Amino acid sequence: MSTMPSSRPLAEHVEAAFAPEGWLARGLPQLRPRAGQQAMAQAVARAIDDAATLVVEAGTGVGKTFAYLVPALLSGRKVVISTATKALQDQLFERDLPQLLRLLCLPLRAARLKGRSSYLCLHRLAHIHQGKMHQGRTPHDPQVLRHIAQVQQWALATTAGDMAELPGLPEVLLPLVTSTRSNCVGRDCAFWDACHVNRARAQALQADVCVVNHHLFFADQQLQEEGVAPLLPQAGVVIVDEAHQLNDTGVQFAGVTLSTRQLLGFARDAMAVTTEHARGLRPWLDLLVALEHTVQQWCATAAAVPTGVRQSWLADAPQGIAPVQWQTQLHTVGRSLRLIWQALDSVQEVAPALAQLQTRAGQLLQTLALFARPAPLDSVRWLDRHARHLVLTQAPLTVAPLLQAIMQAPATPQAWVFTSATLGDSDDLQWFTRTCGLPDARTLRVASPFDYPTQARLYVPPDAPPVLTQAAHSAFVARLAQEGAQALGGRTLVLTTTLKALEAIGAQLQQQFGQAGGLFGGIDVLVQGQGSKHALLERFRQGTEQGRGCVLVASATFWEGVDIAGDALQLLVIDKLPFVPPDDPLVQARSQQMQGLGLNAFTDYLLPEAAMALKQGVGRLIRSETDQGMVAIADTRLLEKTYGPRLLAALPPMRLLTTPQAWQAALQRLGEEEEAVQYPSVRPSGLRGSE
Repeated sequence: MSTMPSSRPLAEHVEAAFAPEGWLARGLPQLRPRAGQQAMAQAVARAIDDAATLVVEAGTGVGKTFAYLVPALLSGRKVVISTATKALQDQLFERDLPQLLRLLCLPLRAARLKGRSSYLCLHRLAHIHQGKMHQGRTPHDPQVLRHIAQVQQWALATTAGDMAELPGLPEVLLPLVTSTRSNCVGRDCAFWDACHVNRARAQALQADVCVVNHHLFFADQQLQEEGVAPLLPQAGVVIVDEAHQLNDTGVQFAGVTLSTRQLLGFARDAMAVTTEHARGLRPWLDLLVALEHTVQQWCATAAAVPTGVRQSWLADAPQGIAPVQWQTQLHTVGRSLRLIWQALDSVQEVAPALAQLQTRAGQLLQTLALFARPAPLDSVRWLDRHARHLVLTQAPLTVAPLLQAIMQAPATPQAWVFTSATLGDSDDLQWFTRTCGLPDARTLRVASPFDYPTQARLYVPPDAPPVLTQAAHSAFVARLAQEGAQALGGRTLVLTTTLKALEAIGAQLQQQFGQAGGLFGGIDVLVQGQGSKHALLERFRQGTEQGRGCVLVASATFWEGVDIAGDALQLLVIDKLPFVPPDDPLVQARSQQMQGLGLNAFTDYLLPEAAMALKQGVGRLIRSETDQGMVAIADTRLLEKTYGPRLLAALPPMRLLTTPQAWQAALQRLGEEEEAVQYPSVRPSGLRGSE
């Protein structure tokens, strides 16, 4: 791969690309150079030349995608880009990369690699009606059968096998036609040579530029240990976008989980496979029924544990469960599973499916044994009880050891770039570098080019009830959102920190606007969970085009990665400061770790976490130079507590409103401006790529 036109430093080529008369400007004359974008691009170029590690916080609107892609593509090295979301992964591969490769006249091969569950499994599709691919049951639902027929027709034409090519499939169908590591039959598969997963990985290994996601990023080393050719060691440049999610993804990946649903699913699959291949060879029915019975008894020991919370697990059993009873039932499940493992071992040569099942039983036994022992000192363990099953989790406290192992594995020098719109609330970006074990990384903060004092207002209502009075506080937030939505004809997004608040606020808004009918010009209230995320956002982005305004009440994943530019969103309401629950086992363990290092758990961990989350949420409002809007945070702690100034300093420099009169006046002006101004359908931009 040779793309450099001369031996000049990479920074000079990058400067030429971003120049007013450079390659990018000539190809896209509507794009305007930005100083922040060029500063980031130069920093990336220097890091590539020096094989250094660079951490960059690039505010919304900087155009960080082009800022890292241009120097990476011009470097002449193999590039791997990791993203947190499939949406950005698809955007990079389908839009940004082809555009830049054309503008820079670079004949490079690009590939996109997703996880196994994103690709059609030809083996499972071929056996889907044989009664052994879905927990021992053949699908009979007419709607599911229609979708299966759709997949079978598509399978004849697709070359990539990416399930994203068939949007709208029901979630219950995907496990029927995709594989996991545990149920993939490997090289014994009749479709091995045509396997879409294998082909996608082969293309990624041959490509000059490959786009992966964070989970695959961490899985690369594990695949290497299993004999699969690794991707990361080949790269000269590794770029991690949406890097603020890297630690959480890494902790999830390095963690170990075991659910009673897995055990019961194994029992059902084993019943189907042994009935087909080993009927009568062993007392399968007795063995498998015994396993199901012991698992159900184990679940019963946790009946007193509340649902919906992580239950701390510091000793022999999760909090609230009798240790002797818990351990007894755990070992009983282990004995039942071991008897099945031994029976499968004696017949595994009869059929590959039996050997695969025996391996699966062994893996479950190993995981069960892990939870029978005390947790290591550098990890945390907890229990989640759901309505019908338990989930046991053990996770490391940080991703640092895993990340260091990945970065130090290659024998040749590599450049590493970690970037996001939010990576901390301090100039040294310690929130990110300390957590990920990157103390020697170069750091750079590039501010957003948006004019926040002109474009946005921040309102903290002084009469908001204390956040601990949950019912009263949620009712207040709903009235605040209703008042704003009425003044603006909708255009309101409400972000909540808990599902309980989501349900309460959503119900009250739907009741109020439903009762009002068309009195306020017609406003639809959308609530997370009452439709897919994609459908909710598409309706919200339509704004008032259908003659009705829109309010969206959401939580969790809507706090980040949601881009709503223009007049569809003008009021963002946040119910309270997003502090992580202090009684969460992972939070408790990390707090104790911070204290052991001589740090203050609140100021050095909990407060930066809240600042990061708040910054992400507020970032949903202003997405372009023409956007106008208001943020209302219904939490008086922002103005009353000593830590309030630190949280305010982490936010964009919006004008602060602290009285109901100022709020009313700003709402009125915003509504009047909306009536007078026609927003363009395509927002103007600098050299931005994605945000």
